Amino acid sequence: MPVQRKIGRSTDHRKAMLKNLVTSLFLNGKIETTEAKAKEVKNIAEKLIAIAVKECDNFTSKQVKVSSAKLDPKGQKITNVKKSKNGKEYEVVEREIKTDMVRVDNPSRLHARRKVMNWVYKVKDENGKTISITNKLFDEIAPKYKDVNGGYTRMYKLGPRRGDAAEMVILQLV
Repeated sequence: MPVQRKIGRSTDHRKAMLKNLVTSLFLNGKIETTEAKAKEVKNIAEKLIAIAVKECDNFTSKQVKVSSAKLDPKGQKITNVKKSKNGKEYEVVEREIKTDMVRVDNPSRLHARRKVMNWVYKVKDENGKTISITNKLFDEIAPKYKDVNGGYTRMYKLGPRRGDAAEMVILQLV
């Protein structure tokens, strides 16, 4: 028995389409698509959310020394002119060392994050800044469903699509 419906597409096209739909679902909270595609996306999304919920609080925090460039009041890096052994001058950026608390994933959470990354694309917002769907899933979506056992998504039927009469649905996160 196949893992997924074929949906009349080749394997690479089908996987790309499903990844795109799963990414859109996690990014926007709902998508409008055909019933067959929605059923496949629902299976994938439910599994990914279940993985994220299981590994929601599985991390530790530790202190790390972080080196960063010193900035002047205008936000420019502060540089000093140094001389090399052969007499040439070059600029060196002044640095300061700070200690910072960093969250470190345990191995099982790291594995879960990698499983999720296999099913979502990298997304950019309107300013060109990258949005991490994996972080959104683990930090925002999974804590909402911590006390829920399954049923993270809901489908509303909209009726047949004009043109080919395919059954249209809205798939959304509950």
